[in-house]
Amino acid sequence: MSTQTQAIALSGSRKRWLKDRIAQIGVTAGGILVLVALLLIFFYLLYVIKPIFDSARVELGPEFSLLDSGASMGRDIGNTALLGVEEQNELVYRFNDKGEVNFYSLPQQGKRVYSQNIDGEVTSVARSISHNMVAYGLAGGGITVLKPKFNVSYPDNIRTIEPEVVFPFGEQPLVVDAQRRTLTQLSIASSGDDLLIAAITESGVGVLTRFAGKENFMTGEVTLSPTQVDIPGLPAEVDQLLLTPNLRFLFARSGNEVYVFDVRNINKVALRNVLTMNAQGGNITTLSLLSGGNSLLVANDNGKISQWFEVARDGKREFTFIRDFSANGAVENIISEVNRKGFITASSNGSLDIFHTTGGSRLFSAPLASGGVSALAMSPRNSMLLMQSGNKLSTFYVENEHPGVTWKALWTKVWYEGYPEPRYVWQSTSGSSDFESKLSLVPISFGTLKAAFYALLFAIPIAIAGAVYTAYFMSSGLRKVVKPTVEIMEALPTVILGFLAGLWLAPLIESHLPGMVILLVMLPVSILLMAFVWQYLPKALRNRVPEGWQCILLLPLVVFVGWSSFALSPWVEGLLFGGDARGFLTNELGVGFDQRNSLVVGIAMGFAVIPTIFSIAEDAVFSVPRHLTNGSLALGATTWQTLTRVVMLTASPGIFSAVMMGLGRAVGETMIVLMATGNTPVMDLSIFSGMRTLAANIAVEMPEAEVNSSHYRVLFLAAFVLFIFTFMFNTVAEFVRQRLRDKYSSM
Repeated sequence: MSTQTQAIALSGSRKRWLKDRIAQIGVTAGGILVLVALLLIFFYLLYVIKPIFDSARVELGPEFSLLDSGASMGRDIGNTALLGVEEQNELVYRFNDKGEVNFYSLPQQGKRVYSQNIDGEVTSVARSISHNMVAYGLAGGGITVLKPKFNVSYPDNIRTIEPEVVFPFGEQPLVVDAQRRTLTQLSIASSGDDLLIAAITESGVGVLTRFAGKENFMTGEVTLSPTQVDIPGLPAEVDQLLLTPNLRFLFARSGNEVYVFDVRNINKVALRNVLTMNAQGGNITTLSLLSGGNSLLVANDNGKISQWFEVARDGKREFTFIRDFSANGAVENIISEVNRKGFITASSNGSLDIFHTTGGSRLFSAPLASGGVSALAMSPRNSMLLMQSGNKLSTFYVENEHPGVTWKALWTKVWYEGYPEPRYVWQSTSGSSDFESKLSLVPISFGTLKAAFYALLFAIPIAIAGAVYTAYFMSSGLRKVVKPTVEIMEALPTVILGFLAGLWLAPLIESHLPGMVILLVMLPVSILLMAFVWQYLPKALRNRVPEGWQCILLLPLVVFVGWSSFALSPWVEGLLFGGDARGFLTNELGVGFDQRNSLVVGIAMGFAVIPTIFSIAEDAVFSVPRHLTNGSLALGATTWQTLTRVVMLTASPGIFSAVMMGLGRAVGETMIVLMATGNTPVMDLSIFSGMRTLAANIAVEMPEAEVNSSHYRVLFLAAFVLFIFTFMFNTVAEFVRQRLRDKYSSM
């Protein structure tokens, strides 16, 4: 070799080495960047999700003595009837049982800023559960209803809050008892312009009075029309009265027994039940209502708190024990959070506990008072807790943003208010502020797997069989047309497939359900029958079709079977199902039928998944070395034996990878599921029912979710679960693929 030739060869080697090096660095850098991107996504999801699993935190805020505040100095401060704070956590109000109302400024270390006293002799007092009102029973059978109000103004761009006391039902006392008997016990509730009062008179008689409000169309003035009845079946000794905010029920506690009265119709008050509600080994200390008034909370002196609400069973609705909680001591006070299903208890030993009913969990427990707690209150935004112990009023800052999101609430059955039994439910929003969020991830995870299952059930046989035929039996000329055509299908936007499935395929299947069943059965049968007949045709006739082109003959058959199946559908439906196959399924077989169901999703998503599985599987089969197939045939094996014993085994790692890639595509699909199902989070394996998937749920609800709310973060958790799903599938796929590759690589 000449020197010039050697120089050229050396120069070419250096260039080749440089190109190889650049390619190696580029591929390595790309792989590293992909891993970095995946890790960033993973940790960002964890960053957004983490706060929903944080424990509640309570920190001490301002404290002050009620004896050192202006009008209360040197006077008996009485017992607290209502304690609270306005939304900005600046002004605290306290109504006592003597008719005195005081407002205190927290920024000014508890200085009294407003005070008012009601006229008349106070004989009883009660507070409303839902509307922050206090009713004072007066001598002579009347009551006065008061409510704190805060007027916000911005003089010189400085926020100023001015407190006052208003009379929502007028300053003149309302006559509850027409006989003017003194009221010794009270309970009030209001809904709209109506006011309901339950009272015990000094003679021990229970009276129920409803003031129906009617607004004057011209003046806007509300006129109250009273209706009074005696409460039938009331026990001789009543320890506590409690009305629900919806004016439906009255609870009267006598010892450990709770009398439940139906008071929806003032003229037909009836005793519904007498229930023994005390916990085993304990006695009832007090009753309270959860936010919304649908659940009754029963506190006991052994620290147990039980939740009860109405459950429909055997055509009747009865109050039923649902769950219980354990506090650290005998419960003396219990209050509910505002617009949430949580509650706080104070025990006789000064311990304070925070619970949430949906998750069935205790979120916080600590001794915050040296002695007994005489009053508790939570701010409107659930961010500040007020606690009175003796003459001292303490405030605590509370961080408890996501109390309803627990592992139990997300992944186990929960007994929600109004449901007949524990269930998995996803229902994130409602029109009511007292709504109990239902954020179980089980229904949408189930829907994700269900949609993927039916899609793969449709796609795998078609894709793999098509790939094997294309790579092993089809002629090279036809393969050059078929393979690119199928792969181009993958570029079809899934929104188009979803649109066609929801607006064309779903109504078509509903109106031709028997035809669809006939098609699914007759199409494979007719293909097998044609293959059987083909074997017995004269050899001269068969030789006219070029080798590897026989599949073209199936196209007219497929078209004919499809047309005839749908053409026969009305006749079969009229003959076998009385002209209504859907009604037959529902009424006779008890199988529900949704127009947009799993069958529609399976077909539509199957078409989206088929190109992915087909392309990878076809490459795997086609890449099997020819010397293996030739050697098998040379040893006397048939073409089919060679395919099943040699080709499929050698290509099995690639075929398995194709299936797992298709599974990953099906699990993460959004638009087809969103448009081709009813998008209802139900758990039903039926092929005629719909579902909601993780991806579709995120797409639907994320635009409406409040940033950093529990709903918002749980949607990110759903994305994290979807991420874990795909990661697990890919990991298992790679593990199995390597095992198959090691097993058959020696062939």
